Amino acid sequence: MLRLKDTRHPHTASFLESAIRIANYYGFSPFEDAARKDSAEMRMMRKRAEKNDGEISFARKEERSLVYAAKRSAPLKREPGESLLLWRSGSDIKNGTPNAFLELHILGTASAIAEALLIVVAHAIMEEAGLEKRVLSINNIGSKESSSRFVRDVASYLRKHIESISPTLRPRAATDPLGTLIQLIERGHPAIPRAPQAMEYLTEEERRRFWDLLEYLEMFGLPYELSPHILGSRDCWAHSLYQISGVDKETSSRMQVAFGGRYDPLASRFAAAPASAAMVSISCEIRGKTRHKRETPGIPFIYFAHLGPEARRRTLGVLENLRRSGIPVHHGLYHERIGEQMLTARKLATPYVLIMGHKEAVEGTILVREVATNSQDAVPLAELPGYLRRRRVVPSA
Repeated sequence: MLRLKDTRHPHTASFLESAIRIANYYGFSPFEDAARKDSAEMRMMRKRAEKNDGEISFARKEERSLVYAAKRSAPLKREPGESLLLWRSGSDIKNGTPNAFLELHILGTASAIAEALLIVVAHAIMEEAGLEKRVLSINNIGSKESSSRFVRDVASYLRKHIESISPTLRPRAATDPLGTLIQLIERGHPAIPRAPQAMEYLTEEERRRFWDLLEYLEMFGLPYELSPHILGSRDCWAHSLYQISGVDKETSSRMQVAFGGRYDPLASRFAAAPASAAMVSISCEIRGKTRHKRETPGIPFIYFAHLGPEARRRTLGVLENLRRSGIPVHHGLYHERIGEQMLTARKLATPYVLIMGHKEAVEGTILVREVATNSQDAVPLAELPGYLRRRRVVPSA
């Protein structure tokens, strides 16, 4: 949980307003603003979902609130190929202490760009808040098949060390090996360093998928550590899991301030069909004002389009630089093809389009196209904010 004394915010409402402003910039909108499926579709979905209505195994406290979000996500309407970027805020109790939270969700894309975007936005929120020392820890538990092999070996490992486990925890070791392992990690059990690690069980395809996420972060310049201790229930999560911790300046101890990952299994359960979903939840202590103002973001005059994987990897850094410069843009990072992005730009009727292809990504430039005249200039990335202001694409500072 984020302590306000470690930030520049005087009260909880101030932190939430700043965090939501950043989320809005990147295209996230409130859950309550999203359109829902019609009643006939909803009835069919609920009927199919009843077959999946078995008991959910929880391994972390955060997973219980995730169920609520997954249930709310299931009836939301999406056009084919469209992804939804949504936020919701609220409050709950953790370790007996009330706290406020902001959740960011990306629904509808299986690409690692979803997790990368969530991590980058959470990073921007922490940086804006003034949290100077923080650590990003990442793990990958793979698909249900690879994680099943991991959990099987965890169960065997726990049986070998059963005498060293607390008597109150031993019964759980037989029925919930993964939950037991998480408990032992939290308690600092001496057998943990030699326990099986989920990343060792990934298939080659899963490793490539995981590397995609790490490449996004490395291209952005965001430090991270690989940690086998970031785990969660297989009923809730698949593939990537991540945690952001604040570091105490005096004691160097860590305190979790954000947690998230890809929750395809849970989303698929309530949608009663294969579904892709990723999220990050940021928690903050409650102090002073808590009711945050609802701001209406301005309408961008620019659409940012990318062409190819190299350009996509560079886009996150360019978007963050534009945000810091106060230049709003639309983007379609979740789209794989340039045609889908240009169609969206036409629907939005933006007068300018930024286009980054492989050549531009390698050279550190970007094309600025004026839609009315179809003219375009190649602009070095370092000069982009100034160029846009001179062309009066955005208001002068």
